[in-house]
Formats: sequence, C-alpha cells, structure tokens
Amino acid sequence: MKDEKLSIWKLILLGLQHVCVMYGGAVAVPLIIAPAIGLTQQQLVYLISFDLFACGVATIIQVIGFKGVGIRLPAMMAVSFIVVEPIIAIGQIHSIQGVFGAVIVSGIVVALSSQLIGKILPYFPHIVTGSIVFIIGVSLMPVAMRNAAGGAGSESFGSFSNLSLAAFTLILFLVLNTFFKGFMKAVSILIAMLAGSIVAYFMGKVDGSILGQSDWFTPIVPFYFGVPTFQLSSIITMTIIALIIAIESVGVFLALGEVCEKKIGEHEVKKGLRAEGFAAVFSGIFNSFNHSTFSQNVGLVFLTRVTSIYVVATGGFILIILGLVPKVAAVTTMIPAPVLGGAMIPMFGMLIAASLKIISKSDLNKPTNQLIIAVGIGTALAIKGVPDAFVLFPDTARLLVGNGVVMGTLVLFVLNLLLNGKGEEEVHDQDVIEPDIELGA
Repeated sequence: MKDEKLSIWKLILLGLQHVCVMYGGAVAVPLIIAPAIGLTQQQLVYLISFDLFACGVATIIQVIGFKGVGIRLPAMMAVSFIVVEPIIAIGQIHSIQGVFGAVIVSGIVVALSSQLIGKILPYFPHIVTGSIVFIIGVSLMPVAMRNAAGGAGSESFGSFSNLSLAAFTLILFLVLNTFFKGFMKAVSILIAMLAGSIVAYFMGKVDGSILGQSDWFTPIVPFYFGVPTFQLSSIITMTIIALIIAIESVGVFLALGEVCEKKIGEHEVKKGLRAEGFAAVFSGIFNSFNHSTFSQNVGLVFLTRVTSIYVVATGGFILIILGLVPKVAAVTTMIPAPVLGGAMIPMFGMLIAASLKIISKSDLNKPTNQLIIAVGIGTALAIKGVPDAFVLFPDTARLLVGNGVVMGTLVLFVLNLLLNGKGEEEVHDQDVIEPDIELGA
C-alpha cells in the first residue's frame, strides 16, 4: 500500500494507530524533564500539549515537506529520549529558556550542516554510535528507578506500594509484548501504563484535580515560558546531541527506503536532515525539544507494510489536534510516578539492547576498539556517577564536562579518530535501532 489515496476513515484509523504506537514514548520525555527542572504540574500540562503539537508539525514537515525539505517517507517524528539528560542539565542551570534557546540554535546548525553530515558518517562508525546509545540508556536508568520508587520528593518514596505498582506495570508490559502480536504488541507500553494507572487510582495514588483546572482548548503560544536565552555551553551541548540524532536518523531513512522500495541517496538524506533542523527551530519557538524519527513507528511500517505517506501525515494532524486540547495532556500528567517508572525500565533498557547490537557490528577482537569502548563509556559513566566532581567549575564549563553523554561522545569520537581513523567496515546502512521496535511506545 504505497502513496494511494485512502478513504478518510481508513486514513484516520491508520494514522491513529501510528499515534498510539508513539504516544507513550513521546509524552514520557516532558514527563521526565518537567519535575527535574522545577516546572509545576500546570506547566507540565502545557509542555505536553506543546510537545504533541510540535511532534505533529515536525511529522508533516518530514513527510509532506516543501522544496528541498522533507524526505517524503512514512516517518513519524517525536521527541527523542537522547535529549533528556542534556536538557535536564541545561534546565537546572539556565532554566527552560536556556533549553529552548539551545534547541533553536541546534536546529539551525543541523539544517545548515545537512550538506556535510553524509560526509562525516564514516567518522561515526558502529563502535562510536553504539557506545553513545549505550551511555544514554545506562544514564537514564536511575531516572526510571527514581520514578519506580515514587518520584523525587515523594513522601512515600521507596514504599512497597510504589515498587509493587512499578513491578505490576513492568510485568504486564512483558506479558503483552511476549504473548500478543501485531497492534496489541505495538501498544503494549501504552496499555501497561493505562492499566497501571487504573490500579493506582484504586490505591489512592491518582490526583485528578489537574483535569478540572485544564482548559478544553488553548492556542499554542510561542515562547510561552519566556524569551529564550542563549548560552554557549548550552548551545554546544544541544548541538552535539542534535548531530547524534541526525546520524541515527540516516539509518532510519535507509531502513524506510528499503521497505518503501525507494532509493535513498545523499540528496534524500539532506532533505530529511533539513526537515529535522527546521522542525527543531519550530519546536524551540513553540516550547518543545529536538525530534527524531521514531524507530517504533518504523517497526509498525515494516509490520503492516502500509507505506502511504498520507497515513503518517494524518497521524501528524491528529497530534496537532491533541496538542490544542490541554485536557488530553492533563490526563497524561495523572499517570503516577511508579507506573511511569515501571514503563521506563523497558523503554530505556531497549536502548541498551539496541546499543549492544550496533556495537556487535564492529570487530570487538580488535584491541583499539576495546580501548575506545573502555575509555569512552568508562569516562561517561564515571562522570554520571559522580557529577559533583566538577562542582567547583564555572557553570558554563560544568555543563559540558559534567555531562556524561556529551563527554563520552567527545572521547569516543576523538579516540576513534586517533586510533582507527575513518574506520573500516563501518557503513551505516540499516542502522535503525531495531530492538526498540518491540516496545511500541
């Protein structure tokens, strides 16, 4: 089913399926970031609304596009988990205005550098990209456990009821993902979170007051949280992250090209990355973060073989509508922290699984590759484990050297360049994060 025109009801149904597959993962990012940088629950409601709206616009830019922009493949866009740690680090020092300023500039850089990214891919072989994804997955795991225990600042932190609720959510996901097929498997995280929240309601752990305080409709306001600010350290951090997302997206484009029987060359890659850059600029203006092509939705395309771009574009329009209705976002914020934590464990764990698959494409018997992994990942996790080691550094320097993901990326890149040069067999064809497909959230 290629770019044929379907009935409006088929478009809505198939587009809604894509939204369901990505929804849990998409809203998880603002749910994690907001409390970590001190936003109120009401601000979180609007952050989720802005997130959904921006995801919809980013999807349409990528899928439909305009001259020289957009890859025109069934690529659903959503906020990447890769941005979580850096955004929290920036937000805690420079507030959310500093985050959005950095997002805008990083988008401009990606759009301008789309001409070059295809040429620098050889300098990011599997040993580097896989290690970066591993660092991100491991770095996010404490966030999952903190939520599973009740969330930072919770009076019942670590209670049996919180941990058992997280375990229930995790086990239900495992059952659904293991014993069901097709659509049920694809939305297993979403169903597990819904069921966990229902159980939490009867345990008295769901606060529904925010639902009554939220509007049915609100216009999407640019710079809702204030005028963006621009700090060099924040911009460097988010630019590095945006370039990592861009390199990952190239693999996704190649995979989509295969299933859609469309040749993806350097010209198509440029158009896709320009779309990501423009989407990030739009996203920063309208209070959201950097987007990537969601691997889960790529998995849905492979599963259903529905490759019509009109289906995914319809999903984008549905996201825009959801973003204009804060009550939808308010329902999402009612998900208790333990339920979210139980769902985060497999979400982030799949990043680790994916990273191991990517790394395994390299020659691990080669001593230089072992050294790159050891020093690169070791540096990142050491910094992540003891961030206070840089407490005496100025804020600008601390944001860079105290961020395990950023420093790990730099160390991996430099070591690979020094020890391996361009790399050997490392070709990025089909570098989509396939294990993540099974998550479907």
